[in-house]
Parts: sequence; C-alpha cells; structure tokens
Amino acid sequence: MLELLNIGKSFSSQTALRGVNLSISEGEFFSLLGPSGCGKTTLLRIIAGLEQATDGQILLNGERVDHLPAQKRPFNMVFQKYALFPHMTVEENIAYGLKIKGWDKLAIEAKVAEVLALVGMGEFADRRPETLSGGQAQRIAVARALVNEPKVLLLDEPLSALDQKMREHMQKELRALQRKLGLTFICVTHDQEEALAISDRIGLMNNGVLEQVGSPRDIYENPESIFAAQFLGNTTLLKGELVEVSSDLATIRLGDGSLVRGKYQIPPEQLQIGMSIEAYVRKAMLMEPGSK
Repeated sequence: MLELLNIGKSFSSQTALRGVNLSISEGEFFSLLGPSGCGKTTLLRIIAGLEQATDGQILLNGERVDHLPAQKRPFNMVFQKYALFPHMTVEENIAYGLKIKGWDKLAIEAKVAEVLALVGMGEFADRRPETLSGGQAQRIAVARALVNEPKVLLLDEPLSALDQKMREHMQKELRALQRKLGLTFICVTHDQEEALAISDRIGLMNNGVLEQVGSPRDIYENPESIFAAQFLGNTTLLKGELVEVSSDLATIRLGDGSLVRGKYQIPPEQLQIGMSIEAYVRKAMLMEPGSK
C-alpha cells in the first residue's frame, strides 16, 4: 500500500498542495483528476521523487520512501511526451535503465524481449522513435518503465498526445495491461471520461486540495461538493431553502416547491432550517414533488 500523509508543497509564496492524505492499494488503478493547475502533476512528481514535498511523508508498505532519491524509489514514470531517446533504437531505449544497473547483455536482451512482447511491440526492436506512431511510442514508453519492475507505475497524462480514436483504444490497452500485471498504476489526467473509463478509484483535485476520493460511479453519482458536481458530467445548480436534515442527507425546497435530497458538505452545526442553500441535481439525487 502506498500512503501519502499530510503532503504539502509551496513554491515561494504560492501553495501548490495543502495537506493531501491518500492511501492507494496494491494492484489498484488510481487516477488523479482535476483541471490544469490543481496540483495533480506536482503530487505525482513528489511521489516519483522529482519534487520534494514541503510537508508530509510517503510510505510504501509501512516504510518511508520520501527520503530516497528518485532513482532509488521502486517507482517508474511515463512522461506526457514519452521522453524517448531519439538517437537510440526501441530496444536500446528500453535497455538503457538495465545497462545503468549493470545487467549483463544476455539478461538485458531477454528482459527487453519480454516487455516488448507484453506491450505487443516485439517487431519494433530495431526501429527509431521518429518512425513510430503516437500509440506505438506510448507503448514503448510504458515498456521502458516496466522493464525495471517497479512496484508502482506513474503516468503523467500518458494519452494526451493521441487523437480521440487512438486515445480510446489505448485506454483499453492500458487497463488490460494493468489487470494482467496486477501492478499499481497512478495516472494523472484532466480528462473526465478517461478517468471514469480506466480507474478503480479517482482522486478529484482542486486548488491543491483532494476534494473527493471514490470509485468512478460513486464520484459521478454522489459528488460531495459543488466543484465535484460541476466538473464531472452535466449538472444543474439550483438555489432553494433547507427544510430538513437527516443523517448525511439534506432536503431542499426549490422555488417551484419541488424537494431535492442529497449529500451535503456543510458541517451539521452550520445547517439551519430555512437557510438559503445551493443544490446540485444529478441522477443519484432523489427528486420528489412537493406541495407549496
């Protein structure tokens, strides 16, 4: 299990992350979703060791790893632009990390062949990166990360450079590969449909804060904030009057007398019957006819 405990990050006077707490299970496909500038890539880079957190700790299976340099953490990262070496063949790109570790030639050849077969690129070993399509380059970038046998694979907007049809195809491939390997994947994306399609769970980020964590269905059908409701899917915001509070549900009477029930974020002690409040309406919220 990967645990992030109270992770904070500041750049001079700007706060990028505020007290992020998160647990990601082994073998989970987890997506960090949010708009540009929300802090999701900064958080991924902190996990990878490419940035240092201002506050907090990172634990893997109960042991701290945040003090380790990037090259000694059991994580590998697939970058948005893939970062393949243009002067090397596909085989040489994938083998590079193993050569740095001092593997012998025969072992390297066997391991490279194994991961190339895994991503369906066995016939491309002698090709140069510039001869590859976007989808092919993405597969090679993933193979280069997998060859080092990481415990966690980090993906920073891995499909953003692809056209829509190829992106949808690669979403299915990534998900199938993750299930086959049983490896923990953490993927950063700003694409709501992509996160909903490939993830076991989603962490929705906004302004450096982790607003909500849950399954795709739970986050879509039960948003816990106005931001979550607006960011995921089509939502209508309505103003009304609070008429009842029970457990974690609030009942709001709209202007036409209709009643809307749904979860609320406001602490119960701040809720007062008759107060004006905004409601977000979605399939998961029960709408009932009410009398004026």
